[in-house]
Amino acid sequence: MDYIKIAQIIAFTIALICGVGFFIGNVKKLMRNIKLGHDVDVSDNKSERWRNMTMIALGQSKMVKRPIAGFLHIVVYVGFIIINIEVLEIIIDGLFGTHRIFSSIGSLYGVLIGSFEILAVLVLVSVIVFWIRRNIIKIKRFWKSEMTAWPKNDANYILYFEMVLMTLFLVMNATDIPFQNMDSGNVISQFIAPWFSSLPESTLHIIERSAWWLHILGILVFLNYLYYSKHLHILLAFPNTYYGSVKPKGQFNNLEAVTNEVKMMMDPNVDPFAAPPEGAENVAPAKFGASDVQDLNWVQLLNAYTCTECGRCTSECPANLTGKKLSPRKIMMDTRDRLEEVGKNIDANNGEFKDDGKQLLDDYISREELWACTSCNACVEACPVSIDPLSIILDMRRYLVMEQSAAPVELNNMMTNIENNGAPWPYNQMDRLNWKNE
Repeated sequence: MDYIKIAQIIAFTIALICGVGFFIGNVKKLMRNIKLGHDVDVSDNKSERWRNMTMIALGQSKMVKRPIAGFLHIVVYVGFIIINIEVLEIIIDGLFGTHRIFSSIGSLYGVLIGSFEILAVLVLVSVIVFWIRRNIIKIKRFWKSEMTAWPKNDANYILYFEMVLMTLFLVMNATDIPFQNMDSGNVISQFIAPWFSSLPESTLHIIERSAWWLHILGILVFLNYLYYSKHLHILLAFPNTYYGSVKPKGQFNNLEAVTNEVKMMMDPNVDPFAAPPEGAENVAPAKFGASDVQDLNWVQLLNAYTCTECGRCTSECPANLTGKKLSPRKIMMDTRDRLEEVGKNIDANNGEFKDDGKQLLDDYISREELWACTSCNACVEACPVSIDPLSIILDMRRYLVMEQSAAPVELNNMMTNIENNGAPWPYNQMDRLNWKNE
């Protein structure tokens, strides 16, 4: 083995270790941030959860409700995943200095590579269509007020990544002389190869090696870019759909401590003023509702990291459609941004959170946004990966009402009427049927 090949193996090994190591570090940070949320029991209905993950994350069942975007997304999703099976061959070749080691399996190799090439072209076309929809046609949901510089650019960066990676894959195959001489699997690259036919063999080898290196390095960069991107859903869509709520939409989760206290007060055999028995678990939470990300549960924080920023939730939101400030997508983006800020705070303070004078409520999400929500669940129904913005909105509303008594005047009037009159209306119970005498 010559020194150049040894140097290449060493360089590849270092790149692979650095890329995978950095990715593992980001995954640990991600898990740490998600675990900042309260624990929640999601061990119920396992069969339904598996079915949701299979149908929604793997089967893309909610994506195809919008046929054009859904079909194109499936092409990119399937193509990108299957094409990257070839990464296994690239890694083996890089570590051991071989060249297309799987070609020894014979005609099956040609079928696989041929399928990869067809999918690469389909992915390339689909990504170009996505770019046109986003930047030329300018579909409205991609240009809402929350889609500022980074969210807008992030989406395009991913599209450029995918264009470049698919192009490198096809160029790598087209300039690989031994592969082209096999005349098996080069269903697309055989038409690209003539573009380089005037070049000497040594130049073709340099182009092929350059494309090979850029392709694998691009994949490692892409892998680590995911943590900073909305495309983290590529990895998180599966756990998110599994741990998503399986309760009927609209079912409100009661605080157990409050429920137990009410039951105790209504029990004639219990003295409401007596001290709770020693070791009793009925302890009120430190805070009712949520004002910051640490007050949410870990599934809600997982939701925030999984958000694809596709805007389907906001485009279905009746409050947003009537001009209200609320955008369910912004709720999720703000939650993730605040969670990242808290994570950086912990990193900077040796694993401890130092009060920074900020919180999710008011500093990121305004009260106007929270009270604009009609709690209709349209955003939950629209999300293609089972994200629940409504649960965060309701928890923050609960904090405003139960901790700060900061409900809107109309809501306070309604609750006063319920307390005094047994109904939301400002009429005495004895006068409630007077209308029929008029």
